[in-house]
Amino acid sequence: MTLPTLVFGWGNPARGDDALGPMFVEAVEAMGLPGVECLTDFQLQVEHALDLRGRSRILFVDASVSAAAPYCVEPLTAIRDDSFSSHAMTPAAVLQVFRDVEVEAPPPAVLLGIRGQQWELGDPPSAMALENLSAALVWAQQWLTQPMA
Repeated sequence: MTLPTLVFGWGNPARGDDALGPMFVEAVEAMGLPGVECLTDFQLQVEHALDLRGRSRILFVDASVSAAAPYCVEPLTAIRDDSFSSHAMTPAAVLQVFRDVEVEAPPPAVLLGIRGQQWELGDPPSAMALENLSAALVWAQQWLTQPMA
């Protein structure tokens, strides 16, 4: 059974603050919110367009080197960008693949970028990133529990 809301976080847990996406997903799963399904991976790929089927809304979550701290939220639209033919895609490109494959508009989607600062292999998440993660989770709990429009 496909749940209406998908929370999709990505990143590499072995690369410092790049772990923010998977850590976010783990925390949302622990909330046990009704109607919310969580998914995580190291990066977005063309196959992830199929995970959008039957959804009412999507929350994409990633660590960001450029987001204003503690996090930023921006609506997404389907766009064929340069990542379309690579192994690591943008959320907008995944939405475009959905549009191309399903021949319909993708579900409404937003990108939550959580500000990070250290990305070295083997580093733990930074204290600042963990604070930003906490703030993002407060926002997300409100967003995920509000009625869908």
